[in-house]
Amino acid sequence: MSDEIKNPNTEEENQPDLMTLEDEDGNEITFEVIDALDHKGVHYLAVVEYAENEEDRNEDAQLVILSVGEDDEGEYLDVVEDDEVLMEVSKLFEQRLSEGLRYRRSPLTD
Repeated sequence: MSDEIKNPNTEEENQPDLMTLEDEDGNEITFEVIDALDHKGVHYLAVVEYAENEEDRNEDAQLVILSVGEDDEGEYLDVVEDDEVLMEVSKLFEQRLSEGLRYRRSPLTD
């Protein structure tokens, strides 16, 4: 992961990090990467299905956790299927996301 410090006022920082994946039926689905972390030597991404407009957002959108692997052809994404690993990584993302929301909350709205 990069140690580069980003300026939060840049336009690029405000753009969602999107990726389009193909499901098992061949349908393309666009996801927004909401967080990433390394755990026990593996890089993980937390993604949700992307909604371009606020009114299109699904309040019940499911968080999907993907692992990033590498083979001879380069990097690939894989769904985490090991229940124990999934629980560990889910808890880490949950903690990170709740802490991030706490820091973004305005003292005027509490």
